[in-house]
Amino acid sequence: MEEKYSFKNLHSREYSGHKKKVHSVAWNCIGTKLASGSVDQTARIWHIEPHHGHGKVKDIELKGHTDSVDQLCWDPKHPDLIATASGDKTVRLWDARSGKCSQQAELSGENINITYKPDGTHVAVGNRDDELTILDVRKFKPIHRRKFNYEVNEIAWNMTGEMFFLTTGNGTVEVLSYPSLRPLDTLMAHTAGCYCIAIDPTGRHFAVGSADSLVSLWVISEMLCVRTFTKLEWPVRTISFNHTGDLIASASEDLFIDISNVHTGKTVHHIPCRAAMNSVEWNPKYNVLAYAGDDKNKYQADEGVFRIFGFENA
Repeated sequence: MEEKYSFKNLHSREYSGHKKKVHSVAWNCIGTKLASGSVDQTARIWHIEPHHGHGKVKDIELKGHTDSVDQLCWDPKHPDLIATASGDKTVRLWDARSGKCSQQAELSGENINITYKPDGTHVAVGNRDDELTILDVRKFKPIHRRKFNYEVNEIAWNMTGEMFFLTTGNGTVEVLSYPSLRPLDTLMAHTAGCYCIAIDPTGRHFAVGSADSLVSLWVISEMLCVRTFTKLEWPVRTISFNHTGDLIASASEDLFIDISNVHTGKTVHHIPCRAAMNSVEWNPKYNVLAYAGDDKNKYQADEGVFRIFGFENA
């Protein structure tokens, strides 16, 4: 393990409030609030003090969806606006201060993916039928719709918003130009389905997690794979770059989260976990990692918790 990053004296803290398992965790753009989306049909907003995370954490419940909240993402330019995607076919925009839903769009299928364009103007939503919808955030109306004839798993823009990535069940990453959505490239990334994608916040790299248990690291400017991370043994469900782009967290059904150095490929730390992970996300300002999985209590019921790693005292 590398010594440059000292994680060994840091602890995780648990946050509970949801009635069923948490599918997605995400930090706002300034790293002061964390949102969690759950199978219990709600999202919650938590105020987190990144350095110590103590005190009574007050959470605000976002209520209105009538099915699981599968993914959520914050407006990259506004620390109090958040979008949620649900199996109830709607996408909602919320004000995290009041907990009120300000906009709602009814789409054609069960939504499983959502991501903001880095300039905050558009939101992309993917559903279970491999259909992509792009919404204009101001009007909250669809401006593009595209149905793909392959399994689309996760979606992302690059930092400039000129490229749009889709990970597919065929082991490829499809690269489209934006806004035309014309194909630019098909990257043969993995020997099994590609599940998740993360863009390094500095814009240099992106990473792909696959059913083959590998994470591949790509240089965006050349569209070349420069490294693979081989620490996990199960399909990679979730990955995240830290704020400097130097660390990558990845997780699966393995009972640890791997944190590796992007430049050397070496493991820096393992965070033990008790269940398969659904979502890991680094804070945009600090080396603090939120994570959520399929935790169950001793009666085998969903616990509805998430944890944050990186505090100096438990």
